[in-house]
Amino acid sequence: MQKDNLRYAIALTGGIGSGKSTVCSLLMVYGFDIIDTDKIAKDILNKNTKQIETLFGKDYITNGTINRQKLSDLIFENKKNKIKLENFIHPLIYDQVIKQAKILEKKATPYIVDIPLYFETQSYCLPKTILVFCSKHLQIQRVMKRDSRTKKQVEYIINNQIDTQSKKQLCDYMIDNTKDITYLQDEVSKLKKELCSAKY
Repeated sequence: MQKDNLRYAIALTGGIGSGKSTVCSLLMVYGFDIIDTDKIAKDILNKNTKQIETLFGKDYITNGTINRQKLSDLIFENKKNKIKLENFIHPLIYDQVIKQAKILEKKATPYIVDIPLYFETQSYCLPKTILVFCSKHLQIQRVMKRDSRTKKQVEYIINNQIDTQSKKQLCDYMIDNTKDITYLQDEVSKLKKELCSAKY
């Protein structure tokens, strides 16, 4: 993991289905800029259909665009293909994150970098980290509903991520998203005050 020299960057991370996007939306209301690595990843894939075709074959391209569901299924079924995709896309995501972050650094105010696999990839070294977490049961229910995945698929994804307890030991701030939206809003309000009063 290399040092990124980004003074005001705050990594936001958490397991799949923990509610990272909701927390980012609430932080945006408070005026925080957000760098969304999932969005960056989608943009990169959209611009690199030829490379995906070269890596995995024509079956994963439909009408000139990547068939995300088929590609997702392929990665789920085969760890080698997962590593192959990650080796291609993660360096490109990193370059875009650093490019956007350098622009935001000029504001000299804290901003959020939403990195779902912050600890897993070990690609970044940001000065502060926020963990969004909820129970494993909630994670499974949310992802099954959101992504139309089976329970087995969601459990596989969760089991291939660093467990919540280990992440809690590594983070500076934590957001509990096990309850309702009102509770979450209160949690984010408290976090906002902490982030605004912290030294950078």
